[in-house]
Amino acid sequence: MASTLLRTLIVDDEPVARRVLAEELAEIGGTEVVGEADNGEAAIRCIEQLSPDLVLLDIQMPVQNGFEVVRSIAGPLPTIIFVTAYSEHALRAFEVGAVDYLLKPINTQRLATAVARAREARRSPRDSAERVAKTLNAENASRAQRWPKIVARRGNGYHLLGLDEVYAFQADGEIVWILTDRAKYVATQSLQAIDDRLVGSQFQRVHRGTLVNTDKIRKMAVLSSHRWLLTLTNGLEFTVSKRQAPLIRNLIR
Repeated sequence: MASTLLRTLIVDDEPVARRVLAEELAEIGGTEVVGEADNGEAAIRCIEQLSPDLVLLDIQMPVQNGFEVVRSIAGPLPTIIFVTAYSEHALRAFEVGAVDYLLKPINTQRLATAVARAREARRSPRDSAERVAKTLNAENASRAQRWPKIVARRGNGYHLLGLDEVYAFQADGEIVWILTDRAKYVATQSLQAIDDRLVGSQFQRVHRGTLVNTDKIRKMAVLSSHRWLLTLTNGLEFTVSKRQAPLIRNLIR
């Protein structure tokens, strides 16, 4: 039975709220509380150190709020259940049905339902990550932040990447690689779908199978009358098609 328990982190700046959640979880069963945090920075440290399966995450907190905590997670994404005392947050960020959330004061049956959904989400980590990204992107839109988070897979874990972290998207057959400064991830969408989402962003198609972050370009050199070599700030190199070369040259002048 122990192996099926959801290892759970409780994040809330109010000690009483953390204690109530822990007691309710113990009554419901199926979880093991492995840690608590009282602010956003502590939450990020706990997530990195404990790698919980589930995080019950308060939205309104000092230092960093719940949304900022999720944006700052550098490793594999745990299942997230947001907790809030203000229903407008639910209306703003969860109308899209992206992830589960709990309204304070916590109802035991509602918590049990949320935990059951979290357990189901663990069986489909990609869908869970996509729902979290959808929630953050809806929240970004409400704050006039235009560009979305990208869901990326590495090994068995799913990550949320900001566009400023990505150097390029490169298709290799059916696989689309997401290239960052030091890591390589697999995208959950086709290159065309990514291109369509990022229209008007800093990403430009330089070849049929490659999108490059133009903010990361270091130099561009001629290879032949039909080919150019693009070098990014981390040393990655890409061939630029003759058709795309004039546009890229204009971008880096």
